[in-house]
Amino acid sequence: MTDTPATPAQPADSPHTAGLRKAVRFGALALAVLAVFSAAAWTAIDGTPGLWGTLMGAAVGGAFVLTTAIVVISTAHSAPQTTAAVVLGTWLVKLLAAMGIVAVLSRFDFYSRPAFAVTVIAALIVVLAVETWAILKTRAPYVEPAAT
Repeated sequence: MTDTPATPAQPADSPHTAGLRKAVRFGALALAVLAVFSAAAWTAIDGTPGLWGTLMGAAVGGAFVLTTAIVVISTAHSAPQTTAAVVLGTWLVKLLAAMGIVAVLSRFDFYSRPAFAVTVIAALIVVLAVETWAILKTRAPYVEPAAT
């Protein structure tokens, strides 16, 4: 018997997902900062409707971008074809969901449409830029040593 615990064949925190995990953390943090500043600005401009537009815009834009990195992390140990199929499928689901959300919200007037639109676009740009930066700045080995 050994005192060493059994390790899974593919650990969840492997080096090849380190960049994506860092991207999700920093992307979520950037989204939170954007939501706070945007909410303050749009509340000053449009009052409570500006606040609602900002919160919904940050949720839609942030979820759209962050979901992709989360899906890639969850399928990192699958075959490349499986990862590609899942990413493509979730992209289609996200697109249909975003269209559905916008269609449903178009009937209501409790939120500021400019605040919603500007925050969605800002969230997409900011979160994607921060995720890209996090991945580029992550140091990870290109090759994992074989388990002995």
